[in-house]
Amino acid sequence: MFRTSNKLLSSFRISNSSQFSSASKQIDKEKGKSLGKKAVSTALICLTGGVALSAIDDLAIYHGCSSKAMEKASKNQEIIRAIGEPVVKGPWYNASLAITHKRRSVSCTFPVSGPQGDGVLRLKAVRNGDESWLSFIRPRDYDILVLDAVLYIPGNEEAQRSVKISVSDNVASPACQPCMTCPKSDDPKKQ
Repeated sequence: MFRTSNKLLSSFRISNSSQFSSASKQIDKEKGKSLGKKAVSTALICLTGGVALSAIDDLAIYHGCSSKAMEKASKNQEIIRAIGEPVVKGPWYNASLAITHKRRSVSCTFPVSGPQGDGVLRLKAVRNGDESWLSFIRPRDYDILVLDAVLYIPGNEEAQRSVKISVSDNVASPACQPCMTCPKSDDPKKQ
């Protein structure tokens, strides 16, 4: 009887130890799955945050460039005559924005309207300054190179009339200065 109870006890120990080892293997698998899920979740959160920061940066660039363009357009007499005053910028979600890889240049189109008609302003701008990793935090300054307006003016007999107006800074060009002549050389090979 003692031997039978030892056999029973030893088989119980073996089955208990195998249950414990299978349970620990199960726990290890669950820990591995849990770590994998956490890594995937963290990666997705980081990716989503990066996309959101990029979108906010693009929106800030659009706001800065379109505000400069509106300053120029609202002072332009041809635009005021065409669509009236005040010239109002349309909603941002109707705008288009193209930014180069390093954010050095911007091309943007956005709607404008006035009491007598509406249209779009198109601009091309380049960034001033050098690139650094802190430039993401600080606002960037862009110079507008090209700014023009395509305006749609309703007429009496025709459905609509389109007008294209180039908006410039109206800065007078510098006065012409006479060219300096090069000193003549006695060597015929240099002439």
